Amino acid sequence: MLYFTNAVAVNYWILGITLLITVVISVLDYIIPAKGTKKFGGSSYGIWGTNIGLIVGIFAPIPFGFIIGPFVGALVGELIYDYKDHSRAFKAATGSFLGFLAGSFMKFVICMMYLGLFVWIVWENKSGLF
Repeated sequence: MLYFTNAVAVNYWILGITLLITVVISVLDYIIPAKGTKKFGGSSYGIWGTNIGLIVGIFAPIPFGFIIGPFVGALVGELIYDYKDHSRAFKAATGSFLGFLAGSFMKFVICMMYLGLFVWIVWENKSGLF
């Protein structure tokens, strides 16, 4: 017969909450650069360019494609929208890049929280592990 203790039940709650946070962060990873583009004066073309550039940049066989992709995507999207206004396109692409950096910082903070949580759980259960 298998018995579950409170520690196991707590671990399921922690696992569920961290899963929810991970899903939210994954969705925000696409929304934040698009919002940065919009905040810096970008159009819907720039927002679509940011998202397409992010996806293409992940799979592109170039170094740092995931960083360059959203910037270039927003720039190209804005130039398609209005090819004469290069400064507006560059400003929107900069907003996309800053949004990407903000999203990356947010993911780093969450990862450090997960690391701390992992160390805490291992420390609490060290007698059963070692």
